[in-house]
Amino acid sequence: MTAPINNDPQNGAAGLERKLGNMSINGGAPASGLNPSRPAYVPPHMRGSAPSRAPSLAPPVSPAPGGNDFHSAPRGPPGGGFSRGGFGGGRGGASMGAPRGGFSSGGGSERIPDGFGAWRDGKHILGNRHARMEKELYGEEGDGAHQSTGLNFDRYADIPVEATGQGVPDPVTEFTNPPLDPVLLENIKSARYTTPTPVQKYSIPIVANMRDLMACAQTGSGKTGGFLFPVLSEMFTNGPAPKPVEDHGNSFSSYSRGRKQYPTALILAPTRELVSQIYEESRRFTYRSWVRAAVVYGGAEIGNQLRQIERGCDLLAATPGRLVDLMDRGKISLANIKYLVLDEADRMLDMGFEPQIRTIIEQSDMPGVHDRQTLMFSATFPREIQVLAKSFLKEYVFLSVGRVGSTSENIKQNVEYVDDQDKRSLLLDVLNAEPAGGLVLVFVETKRMADMLCDFLCDQRFPATSIHGDRTQREREHALSMFKSGRAPILVATAVAARGLDIPNVMHVILYDLPNDISEYTHRIGRTGRAGNTGTSTAFFNRGNSNIGRDLVDLLKEANQEVPTWLVDVSVENRGGYGGRSTGRGRGGGGRGYGGGRDVRSGGGGGGFAAPSRNGGGGGGGASFGGGGGGYGGGYGGGAAGGGSSNWW
Repeated sequence: MTAPINNDPQNGAAGLERKLGNMSINGGAPASGLNPSRPAYVPPHMRGSAPSRAPSLAPPVSPAPGGNDFHSAPRGPPGGGFSRGGFGGGRGGASMGAPRGGFSSGGGSERIPDGFGAWRDGKHILGNRHARMEKELYGEEGDGAHQSTGLNFDRYADIPVEATGQGVPDPVTEFTNPPLDPVLLENIKSARYTTPTPVQKYSIPIVANMRDLMACAQTGSGKTGGFLFPVLSEMFTNGPAPKPVEDHGNSFSSYSRGRKQYPTALILAPTRELVSQIYEESRRFTYRSWVRAAVVYGGAEIGNQLRQIERGCDLLAATPGRLVDLMDRGKISLANIKYLVLDEADRMLDMGFEPQIRTIIEQSDMPGVHDRQTLMFSATFPREIQVLAKSFLKEYVFLSVGRVGSTSENIKQNVEYVDDQDKRSLLLDVLNAEPAGGLVLVFVETKRMADMLCDFLCDQRFPATSIHGDRTQREREHALSMFKSGRAPILVATAVAARGLDIPNVMHVILYDLPNDISEYTHRIGRTGRAGNTGTSTAFFNRGNSNIGRDLVDLLKEANQEVPTWLVDVSVENRGGYGGRSTGRGRGGGGRGYGGGRDVRSGGGGGGFAAPSRNGGGGGGGASFGGGGGGYGGGYGGGAAGGGSSNWW
């Protein structure tokens, strides 16, 4: 007679465990059971073994939320949370828009996820629309989350542009086909970009004509689009390069788990925040195309980044250190690179990233300088950096847009004299006078001060958050998300946010601590007044900052700003020990001291050149490539005049 099945969910598992426990391992009769007269069967390999309980079966573990899953990734805690601690969520380097994996953009008949395209049989297959993704990438009209061009953008048409080199192509005046691919034009329109900036007008035809480029343009002038637009257009038109011979055995190797990836375009930048921003911009302009954008950087869990690049890595934004790590692990090959971009190139070299950059460019399987296009973009290119960078480019065009190394007239610059002990009081006065609705960025020099000032503002009921190098990557990303969304409209930051980050709607930048380097002042206040929009900066100055007094006076005059009488007096008092602009790179004689705004091949501008000095230059001196010795810390210029900043993170 067959025993009835126990359907009781409370007793079923326990009953089964009892029955298993009553079975004799050595073939003897069980103490009790379904059939006491029949011994239980014991496999031969178990006979003679010591009695043991059968292992319990654990339920399958559900995957953690977030990671690379676009649909289930957390979006951060709702509302509130203005203090600097306790942040959750964030990408941790994961892709927010990568496909679910398992298909190739290079061929096959697999279904393509909505929002993504493919390259098949030499043709660009445009993907289906994805309404949710479009809202994430482009926002909605008037929401302010995605800034394109501002009210004063038409003034850029009159900014002088100097292009030097052999056979410089004529600039374009609008986004058209040709030279831009129709898929890219549609994405540019979705992003509500209507008119190319001066740097874009020149970079688009230069890249389309297969020329290398070294481009200087003032901060906020559209440098990211200056390299993304032409590079993506060429990729959309020409498709991916064939896989290397050793990898032809698997036609889907570019997107298969655990296999080496072969990006077509590589963008190097010095900081995690900057490469993340470039990646997010890339997603906006690769929508519905065959190109899969990816990002890798240090300070985040490498497993998430590996899973992301396995889903597609045609355009890779990376910091030098993490890229070298992945190359050493055999996860990324640069053999298929057609386009190499160095963003904030002067800062990467000046910070001490030269060894990693040379490893990536000269000691890897990357095609040589004559077999790829190389583009270098930055707000400044001092003469010594140009001399060093020439080894990375061939017959390049040098592009200088506007007053290189200077500031935009769209920024109303205020300088207030205040002693250190009175800074907090003045900061509260400035914030109380700030109109509602704008974002305020406050720069300090140290991580400790960032935390202390953020706590102080929260205690005073000002919704603030902070970002600096001691915070985890998840905390940094969440702090930026809180700031951009306006839930914490005051961000206290060290220099980590000073360069390259394009945060829309920053109306006011406050330099609570002035940097020792006038070029750093330029880059920090450049977080406002971007893309033709207007903004305000307020610098807290006292006699401890007198070493940059004269530079600051000159900079204010260049930008047609009001110069306080007391600042002129301080700069004159300090003139006795003045030996040239203390930009941390030396000046030598003659030319523009702020950033080498002219092509060194033409023999003018940029100041006198001295051999690079690893120990800093001082007021009269050579280039300083000091700093963290290739790492993420250290000073910018060793002992350069004024000490240099020692707090990159």
